[in-house]
Amino acid sequence: MKKTITLISFILITLCATAQEALVGRWTTIDDKTGEARSVVRIYKATDGLYYGKIEVLYVPEKYQNVVCEKCKGNDKDKPILGMVILRGMKADGNTLFGGSLLDPESGNFYHGKISLEKDGRLKLRGSIDKAGLLGRTQYWKRAQ
Repeated sequence: MKKTITLISFILITLCATAQEALVGRWTTIDDKTGEARSVVRIYKATDGLYYGKIEVLYVPEKYQNVVCEKCKGNDKDKPILGMVILRGMKADGNTLFGGSLLDPESGNFYHGKISLEKDGRLKLRGSIDKAGLLGRTQYWKRAQ
């Protein structure tokens, strides 16, 4: 009986770790209005055990390449958008990241965040002004090539 419980626990831990690793990697962000690719964000697990996402590529360089976040507050104020960490302090639960914050570099605002992997392989991001996720918007990102 003890061996069975140990085996089941090991399988569950392995499945959870695999699902979390599916969220890690490079993701192409999509413009809500035009449907075109805007940037590539790398989601990674940091040494503190939490997940973060950093802008690595901007697809509209003439518009954003040397742009700084003028509307951001605190340490992000006037920092370049390229290289900016926009997903912060997310905790993992299976194939979902939650509990952290999402930064919109255009508005400089932080939102409560929830990120999940859809069955079709897209990443679903829900940013909201309330913790329950009722007042906000959803974006879908696709895995970067």
